Amino acid sequence: MTKIKVYSLEGETVDEIELPTIFTEEFRPDLIKRAVISSQTARIQAWGTDPMAGKRTTAKSFGAGRGVAMVPRVKGSRHPAGSKGAFVPQATGGRRAHPPRAARIIHEKINKKEKRLAIRSAVAATANQELVEARGHQIGAVPQIPLVVDDELCKVKKTSETRKILKKLGVYDDVVRAKSGRKIRAGKGKTRGRKYKTPKGPLLVVGEDKGISLGARNHPGVDIVVVDNLNAELLAPGTHPGRLTIYTKSAIEKLGELFLNK
Repeated sequence: MTKIKVYSLEGETVDEIELPTIFTEEFRPDLIKRAVISSQTARIQAWGTDPMAGKRTTAKSFGAGRGVAMVPRVKGSRHPAGSKGAFVPQATGGRRAHPPRAARIIHEKINKKEKRLAIRSAVAATANQELVEARGHQIGAVPQIPLVVDDELCKVKKTSETRKILKKLGVYDDVVRAKSGRKIRAGKGKTRGRKYKTPKGPLLVVGEDKGISLGARNHPGVDIVVVDNLNAELLAPGTHPGRLTIYTKSAIEKLGELFLNK
């Protein structure tokens, strides 16, 4: 078993801990990609037109030999709609030719054991320095990958305090990268409540949330998650594994018992 250092909030070594076997899992980018896409597509709400739109009519074609187009026409003659074309796409008030259908299957399903294996593989990828650098994270000042911190981090409730801690741990350069990479989204999403796109920065994995979600949520690109709620999308945003991750000591201890295929 590999032993790694545990750092205090001041950036000093205070303890050592053994990495659980989950960090030795085989790297499976194919499964990680499937798990992330499954998570993304599960959030998409089905939408489409009414299947009967444009079809609620008595229209029927006259057939051939009448000297008029064989377009379905509304029955009757003594009312405004009488003999007018209906039902077909080219008629006023007719159906759509190829409407969006709510019955489309958008969600990509994934087996439970595959999903657990994908999470284990994504966790192991956070300990691979080459993969972390390949994602573009700034880790020049980070003392070790993966970075394990004392459980006191869970209790920090102020943004100013977490800023100081991230600087002492050498992670703040990546927060600055995420902040400077923020840009206005292309397309109509600008007018739909998602004007800006922000790159993903560090992920904080804690054993228990005692206020850190309040203390770190305002930093650009930073996500906070309790270890029990870890998923492939947080560990590999955009299907790209190797996110810069900070674990608390208790989170590392719990990881050894989670996501096992029993």
